[in-house]
Amino acid sequence: MQQSDINKVRASVHQQCGSKVMIQLDRGRNKIDVQEGVIVDAYPSVFTILVSDQNGDNPPQLLSFSYTDIITRDIRMKLC
Repeated sequence: MQQSDINKVRASVHQQCGSKVMIQLDRGRNKIDVQEGVIVDAYPSVFTILVSDQNGDNPPQLLSFSYTDIITRDIRMKLC
């Protein structure tokens, strides 16, 4: 993993702020969560995604991830 890779991911996420995305979270031991949310902010080390519950039972959650999570494929994002 090189600094240039992180800079590319950071620029891509920053460019997509406000966009609706589908995220696939790797929770370990073959557990995968798929959720939809909106990229709220992109900071130098992390970015945040506001995820709402599909059933509407729970209030929206603000999740934060580092850019290395994308590179190591702990999360995968796709534009909706």
